[in-house]
Amino acid sequence: MDIFEGLVHPGPDGTLRPGVAESWEMSDDGLTYTFKLRPDAVWSDGTPLTAKDFVYSWARMVDPTTASNYAFILWPITNAERITKGEVPKDQIGAVAVDDHMLKVTLRSPTPYFLQMLMHHSAYPVPQTAIEKFGREWTRPGNIVSNGAYTIQEWVPQGHIKAVKNPRYRDAADVQIDTVFYYPVEEYGTELKQFRAGELHTTYDVPQELIPSLEKDMAGQFRNSPYFGTYYYGINVTREPFKSDTKLRHALAMAIDRDILVKQITKGGEIPAYGWVPPGVPGYQQQQVAWAKTDQKTRVADAKKILAEAGYDKGNPLKVELLYNTNDNHKKIAIAIAGMWKQFLGVETTLRNEEWKVYLESRNKKQFQVMRAAWIGDYVDPYSFLELLRGDIGEQNPAGYANPDFDATADKATRETDAAARFGLLGEAEKMVLTDMPIIPIYFYSQQHMVSDKLKGWQDNLMDWHPTRYLRLE
Repeated sequence: MDIFEGLVHPGPDGTLRPGVAESWEMSDDGLTYTFKLRPDAVWSDGTPLTAKDFVYSWARMVDPTTASNYAFILWPITNAERITKGEVPKDQIGAVAVDDHMLKVTLRSPTPYFLQMLMHHSAYPVPQTAIEKFGREWTRPGNIVSNGAYTIQEWVPQGHIKAVKNPRYRDAADVQIDTVFYYPVEEYGTELKQFRAGELHTTYDVPQELIPSLEKDMAGQFRNSPYFGTYYYGINVTREPFKSDTKLRHALAMAIDRDILVKQITKGGEIPAYGWVPPGVPGYQQQQVAWAKTDQKTRVADAKKILAEAGYDKGNPLKVELLYNTNDNHKKIAIAIAGMWKQFLGVETTLRNEEWKVYLESRNKKQFQVMRAAWIGDYVDPYSFLELLRGDIGEQNPAGYANPDFDATADKATRETDAAARFGLLGEAEKMVLTDMPIIPIYFYSQQHMVSDKLKGWQDNLMDWHPTRYLRLE
């Protein structure tokens, strides 16, 4: 978001603002968008940024040879899905450069969230010349050409990424921070120490056990607000014993005491989750699992019956391996949930933690039984969550879930032009997910950051977007 910019981009409060496009028009039927690009838009090397760059970038994004995990987000564009599935060539994408400064985009059906979707990084332009010249090395310092408020100057693996202000950016005169260092930190405790020492102006997160003391002792710098995301466990429904036993999946979900987790473990104001789509979507009725209204004691009793009916008891306990990526907060949650499963159901859980890159490979190849995961909406709409569970979405589908009825209902929703009817269909689709339970919703996120009192312009927002171009240091 600092290095690149799309047709539109988020302002300091997360709301949509013009980006490379200075204006746009939508047809009466909602199927055609015409974007007028800024005539002074340029890449960081000084070459003009034109409508052809967006056509190239989007076609590359959905091209099956690119194999992007995020190709699906552009599927609302005419033929984008068919390109990804190899049914038509990539030059058939519904985006045309009318001239250098006018881009015409056609959609397969009206898409209310289309402009919000364009704020996502998958819709940003990428430099064709640099990609063709350097191949996989095009993102390295010295090779990369970008169009955002900053450009990458250094990249030290496990050290830092250094970005400097792009003098060719259209609003460079208003960008008040000249240099940004991004540091990779695995331990939140280490990150907090660096913040206290004045080495960081913001943190990605904070240690969960310290939230009460931070709220008390550093209230002016501790930020905590709602976030459009769901923390959940994915169940591998491509393998037994969970593949054919929906009740068994529900039993694991029912035995998790979410109130204890958010009050005693996470402590950050998170909301216990009994549905998949988080709150915050105006006009959408959140869905919940059928047992959401029952008390925890009743849930545990019902879960015990399910395990007994499936043939599990003290002599033959259900054994589960739980995968999570290396992180103190995830470890604490995993230990707590494993304890609940053992205490309430007699389940024997083996914890397996992996470094992020290895974890992603295990997740994508479905080399797990149950795994820790989270999803943050790419735009404020239920479909940003429900789309993830389509059977044809590929590796991003966390559990290998495939329900033709769910896919058909989701498809119908994408074609529905009436907003209320569309939300109704998406509600039906969410109910199917909560009945099948391929994922176990645990809590809806709140976001915690430490923000230095020297850093001005930071505004909490549901998407947690904070472009550096709107910040300043005092």
